[in-house]
Formats: sequence, structure tokens, C-alpha cells
Amino acid sequence: MRKAHLEYLRCPECRGTLDIQQVDESVGHKIKEGTLRCNGCGGVYQIIRFIPRFVPIDNYAASFGFEWNRHPKTLLDSYTGLKITEERFFNETKWERNLQNETILEIGSGAGRYTEIALTTGAFIVSIDYSNAVEANYATHGDRENLLIVQGDIYNLPVRRDFFDKLLCIGVLQHTPDVRGAFLALPPCLKPGGRLTIDIYCKFDKWYKDLLMTKYYIRPVTTRLSPETLYKFCEKYVNFLYPITGMFHKLTGISSRKLSLIFSMADYRGIYNLSESVLKEWAVLDTFDFLSAAYDNPLNLEQVRALFKEADLDDVEIHYGYNGIEGRGKRKASPGH
Repeated sequence: MRKAHLEYLRCPECRGTLDIQQVDESVGHKIKEGTLRCNGCGGVYQIIRFIPRFVPIDNYAASFGFEWNRHPKTLLDSYTGLKITEERFFNETKWERNLQNETILEIGSGAGRYTEIALTTGAFIVSIDYSNAVEANYATHGDRENLLIVQGDIYNLPVRRDFFDKLLCIGVLQHTPDVRGAFLALPPCLKPGGRLTIDIYCKFDKWYKDLLMTKYYIRPVTTRLSPETLYKFCEKYVNFLYPITGMFHKLTGISSRKLSLIFSMADYRGIYNLSESVLKEWAVLDTFDFLSAAYDNPLNLEQVRALFKEADLDDVEIHYGYNGIEGRGKRKASPGH
């Protein structure tokens, strides 16, 4: 991080401003190792490998840190050569492509799939993740001038309130232990009139559809395995099952994906025009993702609408989308917070 980045950060405990207490190692204008100190409560936070850390490096999201450091570029458009993430980013957010002089708060950045696209808008990005996936994001994007990567907690965000123009939280809320609490922590970070975009897994409206989601039956076992052990299992599992479901794909096309899901295997054949090797790489990555998450809490449309109402947001749009339910809203010009 740079000293100028202190402008965006606040103590997660008391919301006090932060100062640099000590610099142990720097590279140019960047602080590689050091400590931050809160001017209010005196709390001390580490800067480790250029990234300010407001939570323990290893935590309940360790499996996500493992997968994104194992697959730091797998989902990036710059790696696949396609515009899969770019199209989803702008279709889901409805934001303009030029956001020069604006600030975006990204919650749950993972390896930086959406960070890569947000950076192209010209906005300044503060990108936060709870896991050590921040390491993968920094390795790919850390040299960008308009980016600050932070390891922090969605429930106690270490950033300014009433400040950001935009907020993005994709692929995150379902994996938090308290979805309501996580969502309600987001709007206060926006300035009045600021806009947020979230998504969350969809809870099926028919009980029998849940029966097909076999990942929920397997996960009590798989989440007890170490990420390393589970990943090796997923590689072997996909290598075994992929050719079998591939035969069904040739016969039934995209419908074969339902069979893959019944077997708790991710399968994007017929959906994305990726090379066979990358499709299989995505299959291993997302199968691991299915089976490793400590929490998986989907919501239905009414539950998401209730959250937006409780947050008192304007211009609300909620509908089924890319990966479940998408929601957009604007913080009121005169927020009652």
C-alpha cells in the first residue's frame, strides 16, 4: 500500500483514522511490511506483502484463499481471451464504462476476476477480501496505480463510511455466516446517491429441486477435509466423471449440465466458448468451490427484496440473473443513518 491510501481506510473497531506506525520494508513509494495504528482506539494492524490486514491471514474463508491462489488467473478475461467477465460486470451493474474520478468498493474480490474489469473504468478501486486470495489479486493487479487491495471483514469493513460512489459484491453473500448482517454492512459505505450491485445464490421455490443439489449432502464431509486433500479429490473426480458426462453432452447438449450438477460437478460445456483445457480447468475449480465452502446460504426473491427494503435503498431492481438473484439499489440522497 501507499501512504496516500490512508484516505480510504478506517479502523474496523472504532472507525478512527489510521496512521502509519512503522515501516519495516518499502519498495519505492509502496510499503511492503509495516504497521498501521488507529488514532482513536490505538488498534494496530499489520501490512504484510504490501497488503493491509485487518483480519487473521487464515480464517473460515481459507478454502477460498486456497482455490484462488491455486487458480489466480483461471477466470480472468485476460487469461481466457474472451469477454465473459466484462459482459457480466457491465450487464449486472448497469454502470457506465467511464467512471473516472469515482471510487468503487469491491467486496469479496477473490483472485481479482472483477477487479480486472473495474480497473478499466478509470475509477479508484478499493478491493477487499476476507481470505488470503488477496495475495493472488495483488500478484496480478498490485502494480496498478488506481487500486488498493485489503484483507478485511465484511461485518467490520476497514473503510470510510458515506464515501464510495459504487459498491460491488458478487459471489460473496451466500458464503457468509450471516447474510443479513453482511448485506446491511454495505450501504453505509456509499455516499448519498451511491449505487451498489450484489448477487446471491437462489433458494429454490420447489422442495423437490433441492433434492437434485447433491452438494448439500456431500458438503458435511468435504468441508472437514483440508483444502489440499479436497482439491486432489476434485481433480481425480473430474478426471473420472468428465468423459462420462461428455458423452451425454454430445447426445443432449447443454441439458447434460443438469446431470453434472446432480453429481456435484461443475460443467460449462455448451455455455462458454472456451478451449477444452480451460473448460476442464473451470470444472475442477468450481467443483472444488461447490464442495469446500464453509457456508452456503441462498435466498429467494422475497428475502432479497426484504433486505433492500430494510436497508432503505432507492431505485431498487431485483431479479434472477447470472448466478442466482441480482440486486441493484441506490443509497438515498438524505440517508437516515
